[in-house]
Amino acid sequence: MERTAIKKRTAFRFDTELLNLLKAKAKEEHRSLNQYVECVLMDAIYNTPNEETLAALEEAKAGKYAGTGGFLEIMRIEK
Repeated sequence: MERTAIKKRTAFRFDTELLNLLKAKAKEEHRSLNQYVECVLMDAIYNTPNEETLAALEEAKAGKYAGTGGFLEIMRIEK
């Protein structure tokens, strides 16, 4: 049995410039403003990186393993 998402009408107040940017992005993706904002919010909620991913991102930003020879050498260094 397929579940249908229950949607509830609501209202938000957006800065005019932000609203114009959201409308432009929605148009680029051939979506309604509602669909676009819902998609952006779903991505923000459900695509949050876990602790391991956040640590890896920090290592990459810091250049911790830069020039070490690749994945296999990094694994050897870690052991």
